[in-house]
Amino acid sequence: QVQLVESGGGLVQAGGSLRLSCAASGSIFSINTMGWYRQAPGKSRELVATITRGGSTNYADSVKGRFTISRDMAKNTFYLQMTSLKPEDTAVYYCNIGSPWGDYWGQGTQVTVSS
Repeated sequence: QVQLVESGGGLVQAGGSLRLSCAASGSIFSINTMGWYRQAPGKSRELVATITRGGSTNYADSVKGRFTISRDMAKNTFYLQMTSLKPEDTAVYYCNIGSPWGDYWGQGTQVTVSS
């Protein structure tokens, strides 16, 4: 049984910052990719950022230059540092781990950016 525990969501003013954390526990023997996804009301879930075990990163165009994904492999924890937040960033954010044996998801954490 794999569990992902998310924290750090909340309400922030436009231009502000938040740091999301995702802590994984359970039998995750090989992590290929860690990532953050988000889903706004009425929209499909979209990729925000990913990082591989080796440290390679990928970002959605809408967040490049504003968000940074990082990870601590020893703790099976990864982060999303969000800066210069915009109202358009408002969504439920989900963390994800991709492994050779399947994908795992957190329950989601709400990020609300007010104008």
